[in-house]
Amino acid sequence: MLNSLYGLFSSDLAIDLGTANTLVYMAGKGVVLREPSVVAVHRDSKQVLAVGMAAKRMLGRTPGTIVAIRPMKDGVIANFEITEAMLKYFITEVHNRRTLVRPRIVIGVPSGITQVEKRAVRDSAESAGAREVYLIEEPMAAAIGVGLPIQEPSGNMIVDIGGGTTEVAVISLSGIVYSRSMRIGGDVMDETIVNYIKRKYNMLIGERTGEEIKVRLGSAVPVGDMLTLEVKGRDLVAGIPKTLLINDAEIREALAEPIGNIVETVRITLERTPPELAADIIDQGIVLAGGGSLLRGLDVLLREETGLPVTIAEDALSAVVLGAGRLLDELDLLRQVSV
Repeated sequence: MLNSLYGLFSSDLAIDLGTANTLVYMAGKGVVLREPSVVAVHRDSKQVLAVGMAAKRMLGRTPGTIVAIRPMKDGVIANFEITEAMLKYFITEVHNRRTLVRPRIVIGVPSGITQVEKRAVRDSAESAGAREVYLIEEPMAAAIGVGLPIQEPSGNMIVDIGGGTTEVAVISLSGIVYSRSMRIGGDVMDETIVNYIKRKYNMLIGERTGEEIKVRLGSAVPVGDMLTLEVKGRDLVAGIPKTLLINDAEIREALAEPIGNIVETVRITLERTPPELAADIIDQGIVLAGGGSLLRGLDVLLREETGLPVTIAEDALSAVVLGAGRLLDELDLLRQVSV
């Protein structure tokens, strides 16, 4: 009786709990929230001061009493209490601050996740107010989100490049035939750029600047005219603020290693795929999803390296949450694919 009452008032949610961004999908409404996975807390009282975009603006700019924390690292929970506070905030936010709601929640998790990490995600969602929690592997959710025919006996290959992880999977008959998950994503690209500028120019920039450089100049292969950007940071020798002009060729050089690792992972996955399914992938090609797939020229590079058709999902950033959201309406399939 109670459960059916909950059902009446509840608005079931799908959550893509990402390292960089958290997306929330509400049944019947679509994607209702897209915020950075950042929480600002008071160092002593541990009181949550800001969550999401407001907290991200504070990254690297806080006074001693405030810390801006990213509770997710490499796609998994690094700080349990903060993740719970963040989830609680987002859940009440999308339910217009009604507190009695006990939604059913589907959460996307990396495919290489351990039992302990799974329990951490489940526990934090339950303590944030979920009445039922289903975990679904991100490549599976992304494949459903981009509309691949995952229930058919044919090979579908998805490459989901997020902030903390890159997941490469071959899916057939609602199951993952082979997958590889590696802890390289947008964050590692940002770090690589920060380190490159530090090494080459003796200049220190913040992680937000690193991300901005990646978005504005980052590419996997040369595309069009040369792009340049003025970057501000701190000179490590003189110790004073300084401005630099950098171009896209330098950033391509900086990103060569993480991008090379992603290409290599795709190649290994193709090598380990059963021949019948590999034949399907030749026809269907590879689908790219996740924020990292928006790096300019990445699809071109993968096409050159594999000789296969490569397409970028229409709404690459929301693929995981849209797939998880679709499962809210298809409970049979949800039970089949949840981990």
